[in-house]
Amino acid sequence: MIRTYTELMQLPNFLERFKYLKIGGRVGQSTFGYDRWINQAFYRSGSWKDIRRQVIIRDLGCDLADPEREIGPGEVVYIHHMNPITMDDIADRTEYLMNPEYLICTTLDTHNAIHYGDESLLIPKVFVARKPNDMCPWR
Repeated sequence: MIRTYTELMQLPNFLERFKYLKIGGRVGQSTFGYDRWINQAFYRSGSWKDIRRQVIIRDLGCDLADPEREIGPGEVVYIHHMNPITMDDIADRTEYLMNPEYLICTTLDTHNAIHYGDESLLIPKVFVARKPNDMCPWR
């Protein structure tokens, strides 16, 4: 299944978008292995930095382009490849590498959950407002 930004934006909320992108990998599972320097060199390139900036602007700096999940000051914006890339994608400069149709903004937590986690880590906690004597059953 090839994931696209166009399809992703048809989904109504963050949770649906997360489920669409979820990969379900395992921590420690080798991706680039000893050749990790190849993708790291790519991520330092000027062409990657340019497309990264374009994607952040397009998504308004929001996690999975959800306007209710703005990535705040001090948080690093990650650009997630919706379709996992390979060494061949980098070597051949395939369309999946730098086409905004296959890229989306995420936070580190969302990025890691897409690869290895589940949505329970991403759902905001609901806090109950405390009231005087609410822990005192006899009042």
